[in-house]
Formats: sequence, C-alpha cells, structure tokens
Amino acid sequence: MNIVETRLPGVLILQPKVFGDERGFFVETFREGWLADAGVNARFVQDNQSRSARGVLRGLHYQRRNPQGKLVRVSRGAVFDVAVDVRLGSPSFGRWVGVTLDDVRHEMLWIPPGFAHGFCVISEQADFVYKCTTYYDPETDAGVRWDDPAIGIEWPELGGGAATAMSAKDFALPLLHEQEPARLPRFEEVMA
Repeated sequence: MNIVETRLPGVLILQPKVFGDERGFFVETFREGWLADAGVNARFVQDNQSRSARGVLRGLHYQRRNPQGKLVRVSRGAVFDVAVDVRLGSPSFGRWVGVTLDDVRHEMLWIPPGFAHGFCVISEQADFVYKCTTYYDPETDAGVRWDDPAIGIEWPELGGGAATAMSAKDFALPLLHEQEPARLPRFEEVMA
C-alpha cells in the first residue's frame, strides 16, 4: 500500500497493489494497519454503498455533531471525488481537493472527520463504497452547495455542465458562508 498526501492536510490517497492476469484481478481493499501506519487513528462502525448513473452528483455532505471520517472507493466505474475542509478554525477552511477514483487503479481516499464530501459519476455507472467512523445521524446531517463559487470546485464537464442529476436536497444546500458558524465542526474538537 502506498499512501500519498494531498494538498489538504489529513486527506490521503491510498494506492493498493492490484494483481491482475488473464483471469481478472485481486486487490486488498482494507487492512486495519494501513491508516494507523499513516498516523490516522480510525475505527469504522458503518459501511455504505451507492450506485449512480453518469452525471449524478452526490454531496457535499457532512455531519455537524459526530463528524464522520470516511474511507471511500469505487468498486465499479469511475467518479470524481471531492473533500472540502469545513472545520471552523482550520488553516485550510474552505479549501478542496478532488481525485478520480475508479475500478482500474482501485485507489481510495481517506477523508478525515470535519470535511464535506461529494462525488460526481464520470462513467456510465458507478458503485461507490465507503467506511464511516461514526454512524449516520440524520438530525445533524448538513451540507454545502456543490457549486459554491467561494470554494471553486473544478467539477468535470459532462456535456452541458458538471452534473446532470442531483437530489432536490443537495441542489438546495446553502453556500459555505451561509452556514451557521456554531453548527460547523470545529477544528480543535475534531483534531483532539
């Protein structure tokens, strides 16, 4: 496993070894020690999977209380995956990083607690799989609008725009500067 730091401190790309031959491939998708070796103390309590068609954009989501750390990957297809630092008081507040995840390289992205997360499907279909460090809490579910100009995410073009489908909830999310500061994850609490 090769671990690569991104331009956002704490957000990591995990590059596993993929063993392929004429029969197909084998890849180890999780080992407890990988993140620990990178200095990340994470315990996972929930696994999720979604399937989406080309052009579907999901996000940008976070939890106000009990922020989730996520280890994300694509088991089929390809997505452009994004993490945005929404931790109030963070030196990188409002900055983003994007990575293409697919079923060829099998890279994974570690997104620490306190980051908003979203992705856009760039293949015909994609199965997106992720491990979470805390349980989903609908009462503290929150998000940031995908096209917030202050963040400036450079989503891939998919013919006429960055996305062709998203939920009404995601489309109506507020901009980052419209978030109530008291409801954002706090940098010092998440880092403690």
